[in-house]
Amino acid sequence: MAPLADLYQVSMAYGHWRAGRHRCPAAAELFFRRPPFRGSFALGAGLAEGLRGLRAFRFSAADVAYLRSVLPSTTDDAFFDYLATLDASEVTVTAIPEGSVVFPRVPFLQVKGPLLVVQLLETTLLCLVNYASLVATNAARFRLLAGPDMKLMEMGLRRAQGPDGALSASKYSYIGGFDCTSNILAGKLYGIPVRGTIAHSFVMSFRCLEEVQPRELLPLAGGDPVDLADLAVSWLQRVCDLLQTPPSKASQGELAAFVSYAVTFPCDFQGLLDTYCVRRSGLPNFCAVALALHQLGYQAIGVRLDSGDLAQQSKEIRKVFRACEAHFQVPWFGTIPIAVSNDISEQSLEQFRREVRNLLAQLGCHPGDASRAEMSPGLSLGSEINMIGIGTNLVTCPLQPSLGCVYKLVEVNGSPCLKLTEDEEKMTIPGMKAIYRLYDAAGHPFMDLMALEEEPSPSAGQELGIRVLGRLEETTKVIPTTVEPLHRTYFRDGQVCEPLPSVPEVRTHAQVSLNLLNPVHRRLHEPQPYPVAVTERLHRLFLELRQGSH
Repeated sequence: MAPLADLYQVSMAYGHWRAGRHRCPAAAELFFRRPPFRGSFALGAGLAEGLRGLRAFRFSAADVAYLRSVLPSTTDDAFFDYLATLDASEVTVTAIPEGSVVFPRVPFLQVKGPLLVVQLLETTLLCLVNYASLVATNAARFRLLAGPDMKLMEMGLRRAQGPDGALSASKYSYIGGFDCTSNILAGKLYGIPVRGTIAHSFVMSFRCLEEVQPRELLPLAGGDPVDLADLAVSWLQRVCDLLQTPPSKASQGELAAFVSYAVTFPCDFQGLLDTYCVRRSGLPNFCAVALALHQLGYQAIGVRLDSGDLAQQSKEIRKVFRACEAHFQVPWFGTIPIAVSNDISEQSLEQFRREVRNLLAQLGCHPGDASRAEMSPGLSLGSEINMIGIGTNLVTCPLQPSLGCVYKLVEVNGSPCLKLTEDEEKMTIPGMKAIYRLYDAAGHPFMDLMALEEEPSPSAGQELGIRVLGRLEETTKVIPTTVEPLHRTYFRDGQVCEPLPSVPEVRTHAQVSLNLLNPVHRRLHEPQPYPVAVTERLHRLFLELRQGSH
C-alpha cells in the first residue's frame, strides 16, 4: 500500500537520500497541543488502523512511476529504485493503548526508524489518528452528558464527510461510548450492533388500509391467522375513547403503515409518531397496533420522535402508555422505550438537563437536590427518554472540526532535537521519552509525567521533583500512590508485536479510562486543566538545547 503522504515529504526524502542521511536513526512523536471542545482530555484512537498501514507500507511500481511524473525531471533515477525497496521493517512504534484518555503535549505514539521512513509516515499516521480521536472524544462527551444507562445510536451516515468518514465515524463513535449504529457496512466490518426501523417516507407512502397487503398475522402461540388491520381499527376506537380524541383525527394512511410494518416485523414493531400530529394521530395509531399485536401474543419494542419538544412530548407519551397499561391491563405497556432524534447536539442534552432541574425546583425540591439531579445520569435527560439517535452533531464534530494532532521529530542520529519558535505553544520537547501516569490515593490520575527514556522509572510513594508545563520556572513536588507506564511497544521488525484488542474491547477500555478521571477533569465545561509535567533532567535538556540555539 502506498503511504498517504504529502508531496513535501517525498521531496524531503529525496533531500535526505541525496545527502546520505536517509538511514540515520530518528524518532518522532504524535501528539496534540490543545484539548478538543474546550475540555481537558481526548480519547486516543486510530492506533490499530495506523499499525495496519505500517504493515502494508511500500511503494508499488505504479506508485514509483507516478512519483517520477510529479517530481522534477532532475531527480536521480536511483532514488526511485530506492523507494521501490522501502518498507517498515526497521520501524518501531510505541503507543498509549487505543481508547485511553490522552492529554495535550503527551505523545500518543512514538516512531523510531530510519529518518527517511520516519518522515514519510507522518501524514499517514496523522490522517488515521486525527479524526478517529476527535470523533471518539466527541462521542465520549455525548456519553458523559447522557449518563451510563441511556442508549445512544449513531446515525450520521448520510451527513458524514463521504463514505470513509462515515465508516470511521461509526467505528470511533462506538469506541467513544455509543451503543449501536444505523450504518450496516460498519456493522459488517466492525461488529457494531446495527439498529433501525422506518422513516417518514414509509408512513407517507400509505393512504388507506386497503393498501395493506398482506393483512393477516398468525398468533404467536399458534392458531388461525387474524386480520391485523381490522383488529387495529377496533383497538383504535377503544384507545381514542380512553384518550378522549376522535378516531377521525387519526391518519388512516399512518395506521396502514403501522399495520403493514407490524405484519412484516411483529416481534420488532416500533412506531415513528410524528409524521402527522403526535397526540391526535401518531400516538393513538401506535397504541392501537401495539395493543392488537399484544392480543396476538407479541410485544412492541418502542416509539421514536423526530421533531418538536422532545422532552415534553416524551413525558406526554409516557403518560398515555401508563394509562393504556392500567386501563387495558397490559403490564409492559407503560415501559415501552421512547427514542428521540432530530439534530441532537450537546446543547440539546444540556437543555434536557435544565428542564429536569426546573421541574424538580417547581416540585419544591431543595436546590441541592436539583443540582445533584442535573449531574445524575438517570435524571439528566428526563426519565421518559430511553434512546437518543445522534447524527450530524456527532460525525461532523461542528464544535471543533479538527483535533490538530502534530508529528514532530525529537531525535536524529542519537541527538535530541528541539523546534524553537516565538509561539511557545509550538515548541517541542526533545528526546525519546518514557511516559508515566501518576495516580492519587483515590485512584484518579492527577498528572502525566514525561521522562527521558534512559531515566529510572519513578516509583509509587516516591517524592518526585518535576516541572509542570506552563509553570516550568518552578519545581513542584508530588508523591504518587500508583505509577503506570503508558507506552507499550506495538510494532517492531515489520510486524504488529502486541495483540490488538477487538473494537468492543477498546470501547470497554475507553469507558474504564474515562471513569478513572477525577470529576474536575472529566466535566465538559470549564474543567480543571490536567497537569502534564517533565522530569528535572528532561527540563535541563530542554534548557540546554534552547540556550545552545541562540
